[in-house]
Amino acid sequence: MGGNIAWAASVAGCPESDILDFSASINPLGPPASAIAAIKANLPQISAYPDPEYQDLRSALAQAHSPLDEEWILPGNGAAELLTWIGRELAQLEAVNLLTPAFGDYRRSLKAFGAKVVDCPIGVFESGMLKDQGAQIKTTIEGLCFHPLFDMGVLVNNPHNPTGWLFFKESLRPYLEQFALVVVDEAFMDFLPSDRQQSLVDTVTEFDNLVILRSLTKFYSLPGLRLGYVITHPDRIRRWQKWRDPWPVNTLAVAAGMAVLQDQPFQQKTWDWLETARFKLHQGLSQLSGLYAYSTAVNFVLLYSKKPVSRLQSELLQNHHLLVRDCLSFPELGEHYFRVAVRTEADNQKLLDGLAQVLGED
Repeated sequence: MGGNIAWAASVAGCPESDILDFSASINPLGPPASAIAAIKANLPQISAYPDPEYQDLRSALAQAHSPLDEEWILPGNGAAELLTWIGRELAQLEAVNLLTPAFGDYRRSLKAFGAKVVDCPIGVFESGMLKDQGAQIKTTIEGLCFHPLFDMGVLVNNPHNPTGWLFFKESLRPYLEQFALVVVDEAFMDFLPSDRQQSLVDTVTEFDNLVILRSLTKFYSLPGLRLGYVITHPDRIRRWQKWRDPWPVNTLAVAAGMAVLQDQPFQQKTWDWLETARFKLHQGLSQLSGLYAYSTAVNFVLLYSKKPVSRLQSELLQNHHLLVRDCLSFPELGEHYFRVAVRTEADNQKLLDGLAQVLGED
């Protein structure tokens, strides 16, 4: 996983505050002032338990996804907690088709409940490199090697991590008529402007076998608060509420979440920043010898490196205090792939300069 600053500082031999983290794909413009203000205003409330039904937060989320009703939404202690219940649900099926390469926490949640997993590669490899499908791709069930049996499930993320590719939503809809349960992780969907998103949220009330997972921590730079939510059929939500611990979302996370959902200026500021910053970073990375920068629709870039990433990562840390995300947790990718977040223009330039020096030393 990304964001291991303590480990990075130990390798670099420097304070944690000196590490420039490109390994975690978090919005560098946040947290929004609206979130900080809400946290401060609600500090006195930490002496009381949160509302166990999270009525106000669910109402705010429903309004953000209007005309969705709040009974279709369940907040959680980050997406990771909700993935646990998703894993339990999927494990009850004959097998689960998992789009690979896949975020490692998917396998954690599936293995915890003994699910049978069928790996379904997203693309083909040519000369050891993943073939670039482009930032926006349309893929069929057959193209993804899914096995369409109605007693099986599907787990995909859109936009896809770690490639950054975006699926057209009409390419995902057929799964809903082919499988018993379809889970779509849309953790990075907010990084696309509303008119370019390919979310299935507007489909959820049509299909009782659809689960959509969303995050509020990446876009709003609140990973320490742990806040995510699922959108799915109310019957499924009621079942999960019987499985989970009480009060999984803390009072300050609730307050911050409700505030940022209404912070349209911050949303627009992020979309404006990302469009330019991503283009410039991708362009700069593409010009470095020994690297291939994949097309991306979101706030991170997957790269192929001729130089083993373990060496590259170590040299970036020791010489420049820059942390990149290796892809060793994605078995299909391995030691020649790494991922970097899109940060501010000044930070991105430090990464480009550091990479240029490290790659030029070979």
